[in-house]
Amino acid sequence: MARYIFITGGVVSSLGKGLASAALGALLQARGYTVRLRKLDPYLNVDPGTMSPTQHGEVFVTDDGAETDLDLGHYERFTGTPATKRDNVTTGRIYQDIIAKERRGDYLGGTVQVIPHVTNAIKEFVLDGNADVDFVLVEIGGTVGDIEGLPFFEAIRQLGNDLPRGHAVYVHLTLLPYIPTAGELKTKPTQHSVKELRSIGIQPNILLCRTDREIPREERRKLGLFCNVRETAVVEARDVASIYDVPRGYHEAGLDREVLAAFGIEPAPKPDMSRWNAVSSRVHNPEGEVTIAIVGKYTGLKDAYKSLIEALNHGGLANRVKVNLDWIESEIFEGGDPAPHLEHVHGILVPGGFGQRGAEGKILAARFARERKIPYFGICFGMQMAVIEAARSLAGIKGANSTEFGPCAEPLVGLMTEWMRGNELEVRAQGGDLGGTMRLGSFRAHLKDGSKIADIYGSTEINERHRHRYEVNTAYKDRLEASGLQFAGMSPDGLLPETVELAGHPWFIGVQYHPELKSRPFEPHPLFASFIEAAVEQGRLV
Repeated sequence: MARYIFITGGVVSSLGKGLASAALGALLQARGYTVRLRKLDPYLNVDPGTMSPTQHGEVFVTDDGAETDLDLGHYERFTGTPATKRDNVTTGRIYQDIIAKERRGDYLGGTVQVIPHVTNAIKEFVLDGNADVDFVLVEIGGTVGDIEGLPFFEAIRQLGNDLPRGHAVYVHLTLLPYIPTAGELKTKPTQHSVKELRSIGIQPNILLCRTDREIPREERRKLGLFCNVRETAVVEARDVASIYDVPRGYHEAGLDREVLAAFGIEPAPKPDMSRWNAVSSRVHNPEGEVTIAIVGKYTGLKDAYKSLIEALNHGGLANRVKVNLDWIESEIFEGGDPAPHLEHVHGILVPGGFGQRGAEGKILAARFARERKIPYFGICFGMQMAVIEAARSLAGIKGANSTEFGPCAEPLVGLMTEWMRGNELEVRAQGGDLGGTMRLGSFRAHLKDGSKIADIYGSTEINERHRHRYEVNTAYKDRLEASGLQFAGMSPDGLLPETVELAGHPWFIGVQYHPELKSRPFEPHPLFASFIEAAVEQGRLV
């Protein structure tokens, strides 16, 4: 039977519960166990799909088409285990399901309440489908004390009693702030956080303490005494240079050992840390560096591009180089010359996005890369802008644009109203709901034999994850190909363009899907590895 580890956070938000959960999952894998990671999000949105990237960060998409929290990206990158729609739930989703049941009369006239109906729904989500794993790690979003999180904390408290004895462990991630004027780390915020947690019936087994320096023995003793945990269970989570140092750091601090001890698993199987040692070594010992410009519209919040950042770093690991990112707001190009901002870079990447703001700047970035022979990688919206640029500049279609921005004379990019998922036709209406209505999840694509992208993949058949509502119009395909822009990848039915590439250019590729979602530090995505390789070559030419 699966054992459950519940990860909660205290003192402040943004401490890195997602990374802590992912790293702990990786450490348990290193000891030979199988793991599943799940995220409970207390916000009322049904999913993050309609939330602004500048507010919530990236929307991570799973193979089965779920729009989820970005922490699931950490889970996949660190454990290599694909997430599913069963691994992320929100308050909105829980209440949506409960209200639907109430409207159908499933509660037989009973009064629907937070306890037991909401908490039971949360528990059912946590427990579902775990028969094939050794450990289930469940991260609770937010911070202890948040009013919206109370049903989730109550649910995991109940699970501590519902599960067989010794099958639930609670890890509490907190902050130990250093006060320079006092010259010491302060334990009181953690004491108060644990007091809040205990007031709702949860006694943490392990304290994972974020800190920028070593925790002195006296502070460990004080935390153990006042928080009612073993002194050895006060685990130091010191700041590290790279997120890929976190598994090694937590292992050296004893986190995985203490978790297994809390379950009564002693002696624990010896871990194999060779994979993480190799990744860490590559991170800290690059043989060169390249600079990549990311021309986007959400550059004020780097979490909006979390998987993209990591995929570029993975491409650097594959080529043993450090990847420096130059973040450029695409609007600054509009009405001006992009050259001063882009002349120094070795590659240009235009990522996904929505809406007209900054679109013309992205088009100018694609033009600069095309004309200057600089490696260009367009992802989703970035591919669409590259196609519009090629239509205007190479094919002479001056009015080329996207209907996403309004009616236009030459709709190079238009709204998809239907597409195939396997053998089923999915249909969307223009005036329908925005949430969950995009082309979401993994779809097959066929790559043209002999194309550059097929050579990169080493295959003509691929599966990649999508998240988009607009698509390049194939009515313009022949004119664009005659001008040099090749449609190298199409959907199996030949109706939807999946990839484009520019003939005669060192590296100019656009993809309609999001390859960054499937990249791993120990298995870099081939497109990112190839893009960084091209950037390294560009650096030699400069």
